[in-house]
Amino acid sequence: MPIFENLSPEEFDLLAQNTLKVKYKKGETIFKQGTYAAHIVYIKTGLAKAYIEGFSEILVLKIATPGAYLALSTVSDETKVFPYSAKTYVDTEVLLISIDTLRQFAKSNSKFASVIINQLSDAFNQIIGRFYCITHKQLYGRLADILLCLSEKIFKSATFELNFSRQELSELAKMSYESVIRMLKKFKDDGLIQMEGNVITILDSEQLRKISDYG
Repeated sequence: MPIFENLSPEEFDLLAQNTLKVKYKKGETIFKQGTYAAHIVYIKTGLAKAYIEGFSEILVLKIATPGAYLALSTVSDETKVFPYSAKTYVDTEVLLISIDTLRQFAKSNSKFASVIINQLSDAFNQIIGRFYCITHKQLYGRLADILLCLSEKIFKSATFELNFSRQELSELAKMSYESVIRMLKKFKDDGLIQMEGNVITILDSEQLRKISDYG
């Protein structure tokens, strides 16, 4: 886990004593927005979504893949509750790491605190990019953006199995289920993607990128 590379042997021992491994089934909630935050979450295996509730539809902030951290902002002394919810897309194994332990490290280990700040900055930039996509891009641009993100950042392959439903895909793209189905068919008919069941292959990433940039 990269953020812990600068810990001392004693701090590593303390970390191990205050970390719990938990397995969640597909569709289970890892934590709920507004509930007391006692730990951050490290994704070991699987796939999860971080999302904000309180709207007529949920707003998905990010997809968490193995190696990702969730609720890292709760390390701040001022943050007492989870700022968003997290739920699994597939069977997922996580590490629950005590926030009190991390706060102790942040106060006594300046290198660790610096890494935390950098991680939070990266997470903030990702969320800004997410909001830009939702608020500035048209429907085709949003879907193209999501497909490229899934291919290049999540599954890291031109061919990937979509492990979540079309409804969940519509949540990501912030559009109706019917629009997602219609536009996927359009992309397929135009030769941009290939679909076989839940398996999607990106055939023309350059054109999808143009649609993402200008669509």
